Amino acid sequence: MSSQEEILSDVRFSRITRDPKFWEMPEKKRKVKIDKRFRAMFHDKKFKLKYTVDKRGRPVNYTSTENLRKFYALSESDSDLSEDDSKENTEKKKKQKKAKPKREADS
Repeated sequence: MSSQEEILSDVRFSRITRDPKFWEMPEKKRKVKIDKRFRAMFHDKKFKLKYTVDKRGRPVNYTSTENLRKFYALSESDSDLSEDDSKENTEKKKKQKKAKPKREADS
């Protein structure tokens, strides 16, 4: 710790403490916000890969969807709407499925 203090107190490196490009990124801004059009990538099978080894050959047990959740987040307004929309969409689909056999029987 004392070496870090010496570096920060050094005149040559004093610019680092004031320059925003060297500051740590806030957690709220780390994840890229995704709108509701792309929310399927979190649960769609096309985006899901199961890894058994990492890039160095060590065994791992995780999927690509965990990486997606790590780097991407649904935007606040869309995440609230997406939960409501998904419920409404499932109800509409159920109603449509029930209505289709009746129409086919009528014709």
